Amino acid sequence: MLTCDYDRLGLAPGDTVLDLGCGFGRHAFEAARRGGRVIALDAGTDEVNGVVAIFAAMAEAGELSEERVATGVVQGDALALPFADATFDRVICSEVLEHLPADEAAMAELARVLRPGGTMAVTVPRFGPELINWALSDEYHNVPGGHVRIYRRSVLEARLGRAGLRVRGHHHAHGLHSPYWWLKCFVGTTNDEHRLVKLYHRLLVWDIVKRPWLTRRAEAVLSPLMGKSLVVYLEKASA
Repeated sequence: MLTCDYDRLGLAPGDTVLDLGCGFGRHAFEAARRGGRVIALDAGTDEVNGVVAIFAAMAEAGELSEERVATGVVQGDALALPFADATFDRVICSEVLEHLPADEAAMAELARVLRPGGTMAVTVPRFGPELINWALSDEYHNVPGGHVRIYRRSVLEARLGRAGLRVRGHHHAHGLHSPYWWLKCFVGTTNDEHRLVKLYHRLLVWDIVKRPWLTRRAEAVLSPLMGKSLVVYLEKASA
């Protein structure tokens, strides 16, 4: 399940790509399949080990040719990236900034490692759907490592602008996922055995795996209205 649009990001074969806060690698894997030379970075040991294993399996299965090699997986801190200035052509930062108290310090690091003229995609939970989640459940966000803020798009873009990035556009994604999280927040975020939660989860898995026209059409209609994620595309000014 991808949140970023790689065509809008401008990813081309051979581009160096940083996936910051890669989690278990969904954006890193697709960037590598498209020919990016990817570094996936996360603070979590389990996440890093999982991405290493899947990249190895992809290479063994022939999904990554020599021209389409993932260049590394790194365990690191978003506030002190272990890369030189202007290292990357493209940067992806998906569902990370809402977890960081020092979000503007992380934005400055993201801008620092992006080359002049390079592009970035930043995704965060959308204001409206996220506000409903917070209203329904404290345990949704008030946990160690949980969400510390809800962004309005204007605030997010202003902060990224202060880091030296110019906004190129935005869209919303995952319209089918907002009702799922509202339901989870209503019945309890850890209550995965609730009948309606299990049924809705089956729907989401069916959508991700099979991509039937019915759910694809529903996603296209719902995402602009109540998509769970906001995606902002940015560019670093050329020197």
